[in-house]
Amino acid sequence: MAGGEIAYTVAGDGPAVVLIHGLGGSRSTWRHLIGPLSRHHTVVAIDLPGHGDSEVSAGGYSPGAHAATIRDLMVALGLTRASLIGHSLGGRVAVQFAYQFPERIERLGLISSAGFGADVTPLLRAAVLPGAETLLWGLGHVPEFLTRPALRVVGAVVGVGSAGDAGPLSQDLSGMSDARRRHGFLHTARAGLDRHGQLLRAAPFLGRLEGLPVLLAWGTGDKIIPPAHHHELARNLPPRHVVEIADAGHYPQDTEPAQLLRPLLAFLRRTDPFEYDDSVASSARDDVSARTEPVEASA
Repeated sequence: MAGGEIAYTVAGDGPAVVLIHGLGGSRSTWRHLIGPLSRHHTVVAIDLPGHGDSEVSAGGYSPGAHAATIRDLMVALGLTRASLIGHSLGGRVAVQFAYQFPERIERLGLISSAGFGADVTPLLRAAVLPGAETLLWGLGHVPEFLTRPALRVVGAVVGVGSAGDAGPLSQDLSGMSDARRRHGFLHTARAGLDRHGQLLRAAPFLGRLEGLPVLLAWGTGDKIIPPAHHHELARNLPPRHVVEIADAGHYPQDTEPAQLLRPLLAFLRRTDPFEYDDSVASSARDDVSARTEPVEASA
């Protein structure tokens, strides 16, 4: 890959499914789902640049840059098309991929997805403040057996995460002891966040991909991405493609995999793959151009 080596896991055979983790995470977040999914699919779980075991990026950390990395990996693996399943930031990246490379997308799965509202946990907003790297360095060097119980208490009180998310959160924080992962986390966070919250909206991109099957899943106890973001998006989706998991937090694929796996498998099996029609897209672009008033150049 351009800019550094990308770590990934491939398992199974059949229609391709690409799994994309969230900010600060890694492909290990999918460890409970890779096996069951691989019985009927070629499953690819990626570590985004600067995350997990992947090297840092030379091409940037925006959702568009991450989407291009996924496209490059698919090309390297000989995968023409795939269904993309993204968690948190990975959902925002998956939407961006669908918009940039619509001829390569078959279905879209969004789990606790970012990109559908400004609100986000204060823990993530703090990533754009001065001194964030030093704080992450310190948290990364706290032993995980201490971080986990502390997050159960502090997370519930301060609202940075549900008690059930303490395990996944402590694993992500332990990775911040590595300078490469801190670099990937901070640069990716700052590409889409400021001190007020999320900057980048995914809904307009979905609106331009009519006919793309979308599965939306989240936990009712999510403290990192407010469930209200998903309620709003769910109003425009078929009920059978909406999965609200009672009492789950931000990481249902890790903490409640059985409740997520069944609807995910049904979604992949029962929906028809998206077929991109360039003529329709061209008509939409022409319509936008026709409704745009010309701007006179100044002398």
